[in-house]
Amino acid sequence: MPSLYLHIPFCEKKCIYCDFYSIENLAPMETFLEALHREIDMYAGHAKGTRFETIFFGGGTPSLLTPQQLESILAHLYRSYVLTDDPEVTVETNPGTVTSDSLAAYRSLGVNRLSIGIQSFHDDELRFLGRIHDRTRAIRCVEYAYGAGFENVSVDLIYSLPGQTLARWQESLRTAVNLSPKHLSAYGLIVEDGTPLARMVRTRQISPNPPEMEASLYEFTMECMETHGFEHYEVSNYARRGYRSRHNYAYWCHDNYLGFGPSAHSFWKHQISQEGHRWWNISNVSNYCSRLKEGRLPRASEEILTRDELITERIFLGLRSDGLDIKRLESEFGLEFPSMHRTIINQLVADERVTLENETLLRLTSKGYPLCDEISERLML
Repeated sequence: MPSLYLHIPFCEKKCIYCDFYSIENLAPMETFLEALHREIDMYAGHAKGTRFETIFFGGGTPSLLTPQQLESILAHLYRSYVLTDDPEVTVETNPGTVTSDSLAAYRSLGVNRLSIGIQSFHDDELRFLGRIHDRTRAIRCVEYAYGAGFENVSVDLIYSLPGQTLARWQESLRTAVNLSPKHLSAYGLIVEDGTPLARMVRTRQISPNPPEMEASLYEFTMECMETHGFEHYEVSNYARRGYRSRHNYAYWCHDNYLGFGPSAHSFWKHQISQEGHRWWNISNVSNYCSRLKEGRLPRASEEILTRDELITERIFLGLRSDGLDIKRLESEFGLEFPSMHRTIINQLVADERVTLENETLLRLTSKGYPLCDEISERLML
């Protein structure tokens, strides 16, 4: 499932927890868009013979794009690359940046999935996180999406904020579920280096939630989503049947993808050599634009992943998502899981941390998901 990703590096206001590259100055937008079109052109030859199945606009805040700007980018992608007849086209959306008219315009352009970054339905939590919307505007954004003709609506939430209680998280999660999204992502708050949140923790202005509280919040999330008929198909993601994020699922399946824009990552796997090529762009709008104006790729660095490194990633990505297909892994890489791993797997099954379907598909259970990293390490070759 080859995919295209576009990083739109602009925000009205940067959230205190976010370590994704973005700037609060919208002035370079037009210069950036010109550079983005150049980068799209430069990789067109790289993807000859490839049919792409998803397009994802991330950021930053992609919903700051006007419908005209979005239309221009989409038209350029369709001219430069071959896409399937029904690609999934997602735009990450900040409730504070859209109207019913702008969402209707997005839908008319072929955008068929919205990922709405709500994060909380408590106004004080939203203010703490640095969000520019409130509870009312968040709910209205989802209503606008349905009114614009979107069926595939995803909601993002963040749990385990400092001091957050189980009762407050239950209220946010149940409010989200009652809005009837087809997909929900629930992420535990992570204190990333270099963010305002990290500085607040370091200076003891706030204290992170204790691990046992975070575990309780995660456990409730899994139980709640299962009760309401959602598939738990990745550590932090839940979907109605048929509404998994095809784009993110492609990442977890180790499929090829091209990323455009500052800080965007790309991955291309070579079947014959069984090696993977990963590269990423510089995280600076000005330098990104300058390099492309000079006809140079805006890469910051790159790496070649060996066969063993690809196997390691496949195990980790498979376990954290829909399961590790052992037979596929063995067939694709010409290997066989040693008996040592069979012993570990049998113990994990006995401990109800994993299930083993048809003796080939290894999937984490609700007891196993919180230990995903630990279990992955035990199964590394």
